[in-house]
Amino acid sequence: MPLFLGVEGSANKVGVGIVSDAGAVLCNERETYVPATGTGFQPRETARHHQRQVVQLLQRALRAAGVTPRELAGVAYTGGPGMGAPLQSCAVAARTFAQLFRLPLVPVNHCVAHIEMGRLVTGAVDPAVLYVSGGNTQVIAYSEQRYRVFGETIDIAVGNCLDRLARLLGLSNAPSPGYNIEQAAKRGKRYVPLPYCVKGMDVSFSGLLSYAGELVRRVSVEDLCYSVQETVFAMLVEVTERAMAHCGYRDVLVVGGVGCNARLQEMLRVMCEGRGGRLWGMDERYCVDNGCMVAWAGWLGRGEGDGWAGVRQRWRTDEVVVGWRE
Repeated sequence: MPLFLGVEGSANKVGVGIVSDAGAVLCNERETYVPATGTGFQPRETARHHQRQVVQLLQRALRAAGVTPRELAGVAYTGGPGMGAPLQSCAVAARTFAQLFRLPLVPVNHCVAHIEMGRLVTGAVDPAVLYVSGGNTQVIAYSEQRYRVFGETIDIAVGNCLDRLARLLGLSNAPSPGYNIEQAAKRGKRYVPLPYCVKGMDVSFSGLLSYAGELVRRVSVEDLCYSVQETVFAMLVEVTERAMAHCGYRDVLVVGGVGCNARLQEMLRVMCEGRGGRLWGMDERYCVDNGCMVAWAGWLGRGEGDGWAGVRQRWRTDEVVVGWRE
């Protein structure tokens, strides 16, 4: 049974996972860099965290899976998009591991890895995809060996918007800013109108964030978190439904760290059911960045590479040839 190991480290999470060619997850080890409250994670400090953790994560993954490096068929790593220093740190670790044991090395697009892991875990065959995370916000559909982007953010990603709101409100970064906003929003009772910026198929969050910053001293933390969530998620649902109507889809797969938000999933589910379809969602094990998704995408794309083994901070989703879908 061929096994593939994956190393993920595009942002504040470093993960190592091992999967089989049949999609069985043998292990899913992960560590998160958590900065102090009121701050965000910077590339240099995040890279140092990953450098300290990645070797022991590789060891933990092999032990948890009960395999040796000689039993692996290859190594995959996140080649982009993401933060340069963390990406490079994990790429070096993956290349070193592959060279030590003479294993093939496959760079993986982070966004495509999220989508393929979502399809594997949920069983969704050909849904529209809403990809929402700290660094990316895209509405995607597959066509002719590419994941086509039908809509995206024109400024900051939705996860980045929520992270920065948490800093404005003084919410903790542990276990994550988005999780703490979600919990505070559940206690919110009053909706405060906020800028709603949808431009065709694209969305914009920076103006909403600036306006929310002006309300920090006038609105309770709970009400502001509730209002921001309701507004940004409504924007995402709108552009997703428009893409579905354009492409003739009824089902949606939501992936990325923000995708495990229960309120977002509820809003998407209502929309999908209204169209006679279904929402495919996951929990934090596979929605949040992890090594398994990189391993699985590496296995799928092992024959699609061109020998390139570097990192690209701005490697777009629609640049990847998705030959395995055919």
